Amino acid sequence: MSKMIGILTSGGDSPGLNAAIRGIGKALLGRYGMKVIGFRDGFRGMMENRTQLLDSDALSGILTLGGTILGTSRDKPYAMPVAGKLMDMTDVIVDNYRKHHLDALVCLGGGGTQKNAYHLMKQGLNVITLPKTIDNDVVLTDVSFGYDTALGIATEAIDRLHSTAHSHHRILVLELMGNKAGWLALGAGIAGGADVILIPEIPYDVKNVASAILRRSHSGQGFSIVAVAEGAVSRQVAAKRDEAGKSKDSKKKEQKQQAQERVANNKPGNSLHLAQQLEELTGLESRLTILGYLQRGGTPSAGDRLLATRLGTTCADLINKGVFGVMVAARGDGVEPVELKDIVGKRKTVPLDHDWIESARSVHTSFGD
Repeated sequence: MSKMIGILTSGGDSPGLNAAIRGIGKALLGRYGMKVIGFRDGFRGMMENRTQLLDSDALSGILTLGGTILGTSRDKPYAMPVAGKLMDMTDVIVDNYRKHHLDALVCLGGGGTQKNAYHLMKQGLNVITLPKTIDNDVVLTDVSFGYDTALGIATEAIDRLHSTAHSHHRILVLELMGNKAGWLALGAGIAGGADVILIPEIPYDVKNVASAILRRSHSGQGFSIVAVAEGAVSRQVAAKRDEAGKSKDSKKKEQKQQAQERVANNKPGNSLHLAQQLEELTGLESRLTILGYLQRGGTPSAGDRLLATRLGTTCADLINKGVFGVMVAARGDGVEPVELKDIVGKRKTVPLDHDWIESARSVHTSFGD
């Protein structure tokens, strides 16, 4: 009897998801003769038992499509909104896994998805995952699919901003995604030649940012490009966060502080306030551009298609070998499985001594520190 494999995509949508679904599905169908079904809208669809047969016809023509044909959601198995309440629906998901006689479940997603998959693994399910995120912050993999496409889009945005910044002698602030990790802003900032790059890992002093811009102005460069990750914070905010973590009842205060920061960083007011501050401190006109969901959209790059296909076909090989409880990680030109237990609760942030940061400083890019 043919083995049955389930696939779901969870978390934010990302370029390369369909390429990964195709790679997994075609390898399972053609190489190993297995059957494949997809669950609609992530773990919620698995809880509600909404499925889609992933046969050759369903997988045809999706390599170049952005987003995910399966749909996605951020719902967690153990804390899912149902009838206005958060409920643990793990048992329902496990039951549906059994009802479909699944031999394995493949979960495609970022850090939250890895955690949710690990949770299901501990319930006895055969689970295997792939790393997806434009933030590139999944640990123990060189890169996650989605990042290369978003990097190209963000870099093109900076390229386009250069002409208007130069023509109007302005400061142009570009807000990019990256709430806890600055890989996207750092990579795009370097590739696009941003004059200032602000990332969560390096708290900035707005006066230092203004000084860097004024130095450019005094040297005859009448414009500046500031690439800022949505999670970048000033030294003052970082200090308050650290203080809250050290005080009595620190856990609750730290959680509250983090929640407040998430709210603040997901609104345009944070970067808008930065742009206004820079205008006041420099006397130069400033404008803010928030790239938002454009970073996630559109056709995946050749790099992401290649990576997603490599990871997907290796995933199929591992399923055939009975290897579960792992994430399929990119390692140089190769691919290897890493234990889910070594991934959960961790985030790949930019090391302060990373080569990219050193290279950026060498070409006089300011980090505001």
